[in-house]
Amino acid sequence: MLCAVLVGAVVQNLVGLGLGLVAAPVITLVAPELMPDVLLWLATALPLVTLWRDHDDIDWRGLGWTFPTRLVGTVAAVAAVAAISPAALGVLIGLVVLAAVVLTWRAVTVPLNRGTLLGAGLLGGFAGTASSVGGPPLAILYQHSPPQRMRTTLAVYFTTGSAISLLGLGLGGQLSLSHFWVSLAVLPMLFVGTLAGSRLRRRIPLARVRPAVLAVCAASALVLLVRSVVLLTT
Repeated sequence: MLCAVLVGAVVQNLVGLGLGLVAAPVITLVAPELMPDVLLWLATALPLVTLWRDHDDIDWRGLGWTFPTRLVGTVAAVAAVAAISPAALGVLIGLVVLAAVVLTWRAVTVPLNRGTLLGAGLLGGFAGTASSVGGPPLAILYQHSPPQRMRTTLAVYFTTGSAISLLGLGLGGQLSLSHFWVSLAVLPMLFVGTLAGSRLRRRIPLARVRPAVLAVCAASALVLLVRSVVLLTT
């Protein structure tokens, strides 16, 4: 788990998301009872570390449109987690994200406007609360933005969104204090990963950031799909 969190923090500092991609499958295999709240605690803390170093170019106006629907998506996810198999939810979310990546890779350019921001907030709130993989919807939307703006905007979104998801799970009685202490124990890996990712970031050409973002989103969807299918068949 420590290694997974470290690598996930490095990836997220490089392209703006990735902690869930790397850490979620490992935590699910090692200790599935810790999901999704341990990863949500970490997803709340990591962007704060990132924003401490980089806090310019945040799209506050765009984020303002995602927050109301993020709340709606969170409430829907809390209800869905209580009523539907998490594995079935994972399959659905993975398919939706993968389809979005395929469509936007070449064929479709998603405009960055109020409507798409509201939709990304809704889907991100639902996916993040239900499966801890809530970053791809907004990342796909900001894929054509300057890398620094995308990274810092996603960082604010992850912090506030994960906090909302944790609040929703807490009100639903689905949080454990022991899981918080586990998150605190692996927190130092986030700091190490942030420093390593910041150094590596300087060596990545700007032209490669968008493909890297889409690749991470696609990988997140595939990992979630495989993980969910395995849970459904066991």
